[in-house]
Amino acid sequence: MASGAAATVTAARWSASSPASSSSTSIGPRYVAGCASRFAYSWVMAYSKKHLNVNETVVLDLQPHWWFFAAPAATLIATIVVGFLVKTKLDGNAGKYLGYVLLAAVIVSALWLLRRFADWKTTNFVITTDRVIFRQGLVAKRGVEIPLGRVNNVNFNQTVFERIIGAGDLLIESGGEDGQQRFSDIRNPSGVQNLLHAQVEAKASRGMNFAPPAATPVDVAGQLEKLEGLLQRGSLSQDEFDAQKARLLGN
Repeated sequence: MASGAAATVTAARWSASSPASSSSTSIGPRYVAGCASRFAYSWVMAYSKKHLNVNETVVLDLQPHWWFFAAPAATLIATIVVGFLVKTKLDGNAGKYLGYVLLAAVIVSALWLLRRFADWKTTNFVITTDRVIFRQGLVAKRGVEIPLGRVNNVNFNQTVFERIIGAGDLLIESGGEDGQQRFSDIRNPSGVQNLLHAQVEAKASRGMNFAPPAATPVDVAGQLEKLEGLLQRGSLSQDEFDAQKARLLGN
């Protein structure tokens, strides 16, 4: 993909692996969303440490946001409700056949929800001390890796609804061939943006503070001894010996 083009990463709704607890116990949309999140987080599949490099540590591991389940869950609930109404309101063959259709719709919706759950459980958006990692899939896998040293800019976008549910889009611009990677509906995108900027700066600081090991001093006496041995064995002429000796002594 040409540099500067936007590559959209699917399965892109994200939520932190440890949700913040709510002090409010009143029943409402936020309470219901919190319950759904806590149930989901108990099934989180953390990013395996065996995939990390030496001295690399995980700073943040995100799973798909609970909104990832909205479409299949809403479809399943709607078909169940309609099926219940059909069962109670319609009689005869019309109600019977329509009930079969709705039962099939319930089964399909349930399978869709289970498939979405499998995708959610095997999807990770990870920030480490060295790179940004996206992984998805259990058998057939795909992923994206962006070294922190190649991250040029990080932006986020939120609609009004996304602000209400605590989600948003994260756009990472890098110096690689992909140019840009978009991750949609990340939980607390502004916080993730700040954290990623901090890790990029920390990585750059570690690189600036790195000093190569000091060169080992030349053992002049040992080198002269070897040259004398070569001269005595006839491997070096007197002129070659004198030239090598002058080079070692800095003359």
